[in-house]
Amino acid sequence: MADLTFSQWRPHPWHGLSAGADAPRVVNAYIEITPFDLIKYEVDKATGYLRVDRPQRTSSQPPALYGFIPRTYCGPHVAALTPVTKKGDGDPLDICVLSERPINKSEIILSARVIGGLQLVDRDEADDKIIAVLQGDYVWGEAHDLSDVPAVLVERLEHYFSTYKLVPGEPARIRVSGSYGSSHAHAVVQAAMEDYDDSFGARA
Repeated sequence: MADLTFSQWRPHPWHGLSAGADAPRVVNAYIEITPFDLIKYEVDKATGYLRVDRPQRTSSQPPALYGFIPRTYCGPHVAALTPVTKKGDGDPLDICVLSERPINKSEIILSARVIGGLQLVDRDEADDKIIAVLQGDYVWGEAHDLSDVPAVLVERLEHYFSTYKLVPGEPARIRVSGSYGSSHAHAVVQAAMEDYDDSFGARA
C-alpha cells in the first residue's frame, strides 16, 4: 500500500480551507444547512464532519444557504464592532448565501460576494450573520450591497434567526439588533480573520 501524505486526507473545513484570496470582499463559504433542511446541522469542531445539532423546533426553514467562512473566529475584534456585547460567540463567522438556483446539498464550498449582514446578540455575545450572494449568480450576481436585494429577504432572515432557538416557556435568548451594508460587513469579516489569527495563529 502506498504511503498516504497529509494532502491526501480531507482538510478540516474550518482550519484546512482558506477564507478566500479576495477576502473580505469575496469569501469561501462552507455550507452546513440548505433552505430544505428542518434539522440544524453544525460542523463538529473536533473531526470536521457534519453533526446533527438539533431538529428545528419552529416551522420556519432557513431562507438561504447557511454556513461559515473558514479560518474566521468571533472573538474580541468582532465583539468590538458590536458595542452592546461582552465578547464574540467563539465560533467561526456565520454566513448566509443567496442563490437563485436551488442548491440542496450541504458540505459544499462556494465563492460568495459579501453584501451586508445582521447584527445578532446571543446572550450578550456577538453572533453576526454575514449576508452574501453566490458569485456569478445570474439573478443576485449584480448585488453589491444589502440595499440591492429586496427588503423582504432581509426580513425573512431576521425572522428566522430571531426564532430558530426559541424554547417554549423560556425568554428569547437572541435578538437582532440591526442590519448593515457591505462596508461594515467587510470590516466584520476582516475582524473575524484577525480573531482567528490571534487564537489559532496565522496560516499561509
